[in-house]
Amino acid sequence: MSDSKTALVISAHAADFVWRCGGAIALHQKLGYEVTVACLSYGERGESARLWKEGKTLDEVKTIRRKEAENAAAALDVHDIQFLDLGDYPLDLGSEAQDRVVDIIRAVQPRFMLSHSQYDPYNTDHMRTTEFVLTCRMIAQAWGHKPGEDVLGAPQLYLFEPHQTEQMGWKPDTFLDITAVWDKKRAAIECMEGQHHLWDFYTNVAENRANHFRRNSGGQAGGRAAKYAEGFQSVFPRTVDEL
Repeated sequence: MSDSKTALVISAHAADFVWRCGGAIALHQKLGYEVTVACLSYGERGESARLWKEGKTLDEVKTIRRKEAENAAAALDVHDIQFLDLGDYPLDLGSEAQDRVVDIIRAVQPRFMLSHSQYDPYNTDHMRTTEFVLTCRMIAQAWGHKPGEDVLGAPQLYLFEPHQTEQMGWKPDTFLDITAVWDKKRAAIECMEGQHHLWDFYTNVAENRANHFRRNSGGQAGGRAAKYAEGFQSVFPRTVDEL
């Protein structure tokens, strides 16, 4: 593993990283990490209803979604954001996409990774992304894949919160206080003009998760006064000082 502190977010659509782990991104950038975001698609077909209702073309929708994501990434101080343009509803996760993501993982050498819940019947792009990410992580660890390259160690994969949490079998085991960088996350949220209806929804999620952070960090006996937090589910056993 490299001595540099890095992290990698793999987001099915261009806005997912903002709603679900924008606070973790901004906080770890503040802690000295270089956080890379890989957007598999722009969410152009399935998550851009307002733009389609306005009569935009496919290329126009993609351009607008990319700009929104770039602005949000800047608000979060993202080190690097990459767009793979794999289409959405459904994502095209064939062998070419797999090789591209393995190359990104090996180049970043992340200390931890973030992606979607393992089950999401409302949006199969999300759960297919997580299976795909686990496969790419495995390949990136293989000494026989492109011999001579630096192989991946064993970074934790954290699953960020899905939209309809109770339906997904997602159970958080890690809560992260993002109060110190909430202004950055809210600014990033407000960059996503195409999904204005989610701005206050995800603000409310962060407030609720802060309550869980307080209760699990000592509660009335001395829990930290977190105002905003994010929840994550770890896939592998954890040995951590930070995410």
